[in-house]
Amino acid sequence: MHKDESLGVTVAGCDTGKDFIDVARRTQAGNQSHRRFSNSSSGYKEMVAWILHGVGVARVVVEASGIYSVDLSLALDSAAGIEVMVANPRALKDYRRATMERSKTDKVDAGVICDYAYRMPFRAWQRPSDDVVELRQIARRIQALIVERAREKNRLSTTRSTTSSSAIVINDIEVNIRHLDRRIEEMEKQAMRVVEVSDSIGQAYDRIVTVRGISKRSAIQILVMPKGLSVREWVAFAGLDVRRYESGSSVERPTRISKVGNVHLRRALYMPALVAIRWEEHIRAFYEQLILRGKKPLVAIVAVMRKLLHAIYGMLKHDSDFNGEKFYQPTPQTA
Repeated sequence: MHKDESLGVTVAGCDTGKDFIDVARRTQAGNQSHRRFSNSSSGYKEMVAWILHGVGVARVVVEASGIYSVDLSLALDSAAGIEVMVANPRALKDYRRATMERSKTDKVDAGVICDYAYRMPFRAWQRPSDDVVELRQIARRIQALIVERAREKNRLSTTRSTTSSSAIVINDIEVNIRHLDRRIEEMEKQAMRVVEVSDSIGQAYDRIVTVRGISKRSAIQILVMPKGLSVREWVAFAGLDVRRYESGSSVERPTRISKVGNVHLRRALYMPALVAIRWEEHIRAFYEQLILRGKKPLVAIVAVMRKLLHAIYGMLKHDSDFNGEKFYQPTPQTA
């Protein structure tokens, strides 16, 4: 058991669904109870009153599960007496396995999260600004529209390739693609309005786009990265952290990235990495050095993505533009 001050306070775990939130609460005396609340403003108020009943302070762990967990976290963070931690779903999944919990219900899940809150180190969630919350939702919407447009383009290609293709269907798909193009463009305009009215977001945007290859669309995705994390945690959040698998002296699998992280961020870094490799000499030199060392092209591209994330972290931390020489300085060749 982790010896932490959290063992002396009331803790709770929340399993968030579309319509309901299951909450398990454990008091300082070790008594655990469960209740279900509606996923609504009124439900949040009832939940806070129930969690804080008879106590002055409580720590609540919420599983990061999309927009519903964001709304809940914001509501809990606004309540006096409650500290919030937003936990990585993978960490909770691994914890469930460690406890050998075999059942899978909303009530059981809430109990597992509550036990996690009781035993594991508590890390308070840093509430994002309203502008960041707005930008994050717009960024997700842009990505959803881009995915849908790609699907429609695939449907158009498939439909055109058949001998029995319908001109009416082809026209309808083309119309929808043009509509999606307009929606993406409009959402990007709205995102830029949020960037322009916020001094802090605007300054960060200006720094990020100094990296040759990072466009407006990629910058929008990067800007919604959570604050208060270390650079290693940023890399892990993106799922770009390296995962090694070794066992004894006979088992050693190829090193891979974990992919346990934000797929939107990985997508936002992939194309900028390709462009930067082509047009930014220091990034290209870093990539070529990896290839000379025997790395496969895709592995080298991922390494560039990870190093770009390190560079962006440093740029935002020190309020500076991109500097290729700091990114990578080739070792002088000796005669």
